[in-house]
Amino acid sequence: MMITRFWLILRDDSKKTFEVCGQAPNDNAFSNRTLAMQRAGMNVSCMTPPVTNKSSSKGLIKIAGYTQEEGLQKRLDKQYSDITSRGYEDW
Repeated sequence: MMITRFWLILRDDSKKTFEVCGQAPNDNAFSNRTLAMQRAGMNVSCMTPPVTNKSSSKGLIKIAGYTQEEGLQKRLDKQYSDITSRGYEDW
């Protein structure tokens, strides 16, 4: 069986929250964005499990120890933007 789509799940490991950000046939850009956030000092991670019959709806996705947070990606994107727009002189 060939995997054709992945769930894009972003996690805030400090607050133990997650958001299912959607599906994509390729997770490279999503994973790279998360890595950039990590390099900027943010305590985040991502998961990209395959979309299966058991996880066909984003409401079915659960992560042990984490609660779902609507708007997490937007909040983390803003935080990342704030960090990177400060400029290198603040480092």
